[in-house]
Amino acid sequence: MTVGIVGAGITGLALTHYCRERGVDAVAFEASSEPGGVISSSRVDGCVLEHGPQRTRLTPAIEGLVDDCGLRSDLRTADTDLPLYVYADGRLRQVPFSPRAFLSTDLLSLRGKVRMLAEPLTEGARDDETAADYFVRKFGREAYHNLVEPLFGGIYGSDPAEMPGKYALQTVRKMERSGSLVRAAVNRRLEGKERQPPVSFDGGMAQLPQGLYEHNADRVELETPVERIASEGTGYRLETDEGSHAVDHVVVTTRADVAAGLLADVDAGSARALRRLYYNPLAYVHLHSEADPAGYGYQVRHDEPLHTLGVTWNASLFDRDGVYTCFLGGMENPGMVDRSERELGRIAVEEFEAVLGASAAVLNVTKHPRGIPAYDGSWTAMEDVNLPDGVTLASNYAGRMGVPARVREAKRLAERFAEAEAEASPAVAATG
Repeated sequence: MTVGIVGAGITGLALTHYCRERGVDAVAFEASSEPGGVISSSRVDGCVLEHGPQRTRLTPAIEGLVDDCGLRSDLRTADTDLPLYVYADGRLRQVPFSPRAFLSTDLLSLRGKVRMLAEPLTEGARDDETAADYFVRKFGREAYHNLVEPLFGGIYGSDPAEMPGKYALQTVRKMERSGSLVRAAVNRRLEGKERQPPVSFDGGMAQLPQGLYEHNADRVELETPVERIASEGTGYRLETDEGSHAVDHVVVTTRADVAAGLLADVDAGSARALRRLYYNPLAYVHLHSEADPAGYGYQVRHDEPLHTLGVTWNASLFDRDGVYTCFLGGMENPGMVDRSERELGRIAVEEFEAVLGASAAVLNVTKHPRGIPAYDGSWTAMEDVNLPDGVTLASNYAGRMGVPARVREAKRLAERFAEAEAEASPAVAATG
């Protein structure tokens, strides 16, 4: 079996790596001159800046890739007990991650805490409700407003009221298998299960995809964009400037609109559906400040008079020399990415100083007009995506978001290809 992979972001690179381990012939084609896709890091004035994911979790699969790529000595690990905050009613308030913190938090009133503890008596997720409907029904309106909306919505830069539960609550549904989200969290604590620590690397998150590329450079073609995917016999043909490549299976890891253009000749209906998916635009403003708070950072409650969605405290997490990443835009204010870099920097500085009471200077501004999947009503379009055998979508719009989820999917796909090849081998031998 020959596998053609379109895109050398973390999914494509991990898939290439796992296919090599399992003896599956695979090659990845990447339009850019750099591997990594949305994972991108740089240095400005000696500071490491992240232009995509700010960190990942050290899952067993991620740890395996770290060791395979020889990156163990460059790994930076954050303290899992660092606090996370929500900016509400004019100040930072700590998010409770333990029973003791839940009892003492001022993010919830006594009534709000009692209502939240009634969650085990509520029903599970329904396909016909939004994420907001679900969380209000499960935890009460106060907990939703002060905790869930800024935290869950902040992951996607979206308004949970616009997110159909069928698509936005897949992870929650898995947690509900224990019968209750609260019970699942409590049991995890009682069983002593440790949270997987947040990690990055000395040179930033981009070291992981760069390491995967260097480990599999003979199977990754950079600056080689796939211009068209076409059916050919029982397989497919990937057309690039460098020529045509026949493969048995195609895995497309690109953004939805790019995938749509490539798949138009293979399945026009699925391509039209993919074009309907909406991505939230985001702007990243990297600041330098002598502020020295300890924690992950903070999310901003949606009714606060700020443009900032949240701020990651890179300085605290990974000793990033005074670096803070501010996020602006998202579903509630998509026009922010159309503002000038100077204006975005001014807003970020003023709001950072108002929240933390410390001065800051702009290091860099990065705009992502198509930032992250919104999981809004446009995601019903996925019901119309039904690609033919031999074509697989493997990206954050077709599966879960986050580096660990992308790596897990890549590993599952490689195992599936290896099993298919093993099943086909006896048949080939019998006819030989």
